[in-house]
Amino acid sequence: MRHKIKFVLNNEEIEHEIRSNGTLLSMLRDDFDMTGAKEGCGAGECGSCTVLLDGKAVNACLILAVEIEGSTVVTIEGLSKGMELHELQKAFVDNGALQCGYCTPGMILSAKALLDENPHPTEQEIKTALSGNLCRCTGYKKIVEAVQEVANMMNVEARR
Repeated sequence: MRHKIKFVLNNEEIEHEIRSNGTLLSMLRDDFDMTGAKEGCGAGECGSCTVLLDGKAVNACLILAVEIEGSTVVTIEGLSKGMELHELQKAFVDNGALQCGYCTPGMILSAKALLDENPHPTEQEIKTALSGNLCRCTGYKKIVEAVQEVANMMNVEARR
């Protein structure tokens, strides 16, 4: 069975027909070529499929596409402005917080959700916010440092 849904994807209003049993992840990857979100575990344990749904970090592998009717979805592809990277993307590059890159989109989007909700997170709050995202390459130290750098930058700009 197929359903029509309306939603916003990376600031673009979308009307799309989807399978009733298709996941948000499969729709993003297969129908919109948004391949930043990855299929890792398929069980919501690794975070490689993380996207923002109405501003909250969610595992796209666990959400049926029909459930996003009327919602706003942001993928890693929608975070930058054209060729200009988002501050978090820049910080991950500058701090060497990525290696193979498989987990990076999910880490960045989880960090964005945190900073949007809490622009002054402690190191422990950053670790907690990223705890649903697994990385087998970096050891997390540089990832946490990248998020801290952006939080510090946001705090300096807020004081101006």
